[in-house]
Amino acid sequence: MQKRVLVIEDEPNISEALRFILSRNGWRVEVSADGKAALGSLSADPPDLLILDLMLPGVNGFDILRQVRAYDDTRTLPVLMLTARGQAADRIEAERLGVTRFMTKPFANADVLATVHEMVQT
Repeated sequence: MQKRVLVIEDEPNISEALRFILSRNGWRVEVSADGKAALGSLSADPPDLLILDLMLPGVNGFDILRQVRAYDDTRTLPVLMLTARGQAADRIEAERLGVTRFMTKPFANADVLATVHEMVQT
């Protein structure tokens, strides 16, 4: 069965790049630029993996991650956080909140693919 990934990313070029590389590698990709709207679908029908931008309008990635980890249905959901901000403080906060992996932008397509496959096989 095809694995499903939800990408919460407000930058269209990045979300389309992720959609392209992941769908070419057998993933069913859903994209949302709106973190608040995505939270509703996350709890109703959790994907196999979440790729989450840190800086989003309205609600940031930390807030989404905090809520993802608060619900039983998504507590163990693998989450890859992507950010243009690579400061140690951001990484530490993401880890404190339960992120599975943290990756800075720009990223190499091969690195994203390897990380995603590793995350869903562990």
